Amino acid sequence: MNKNTICLWYNGNAEDAARFYAATFPNSSVGTVHRAPGDYPDGKKGDALVVDFTVCGIPCIGLNGGPQFPQTEAFSFQIATEDQEETDRYWNAIVAHGGAESECGWCKDKWGLNWQITPRTLTEAMAAGGDEAKRAFDAMMTMRKIDVAKIDAARRG
Repeated sequence: MNKNTICLWYNGNAEDAARFYAATFPNSSVGTVHRAPGDYPDGKKGDALVVDFTVCGIPCIGLNGGPQFPQTEAFSFQIATEDQEETDRYWNAIVAHGGAESECGWCKDKWGLNWQITPRTLTEAMAAGGDEAKRAFDAMMTMRKIDVAKIDAARRG
């Protein structure tokens, strides 16, 4: 058992979400699906109660706790990408699978979990500081999915 595991609250569909993440992201998998030993307020005996899974090497559990606590932007996974192809692949998988676009490289999956699909060139520009960071930041602020070529052009000035 891991010393620290991220627990994500779902409304009865943690297993579906975990299987999607495992099929979409590298170094991701679904582990044990723990079934409810009895009825509970938002489920029945035998329903998936807790799902062990990994997203890009990060251990998680999905808890099917019900509708009381929906996901918010206060938590997101940030996925670093190498190029436009990888950025497109993850962004499009999330959005096309019932998700929704947001601003500045953020999108939301169909279960309400938020994702930042962030090309490394953007992170590098922000770390550089100064005019380069400002130009990259200004370019990013006009985008939904990050356009790597436009960020690279902004970095160069």
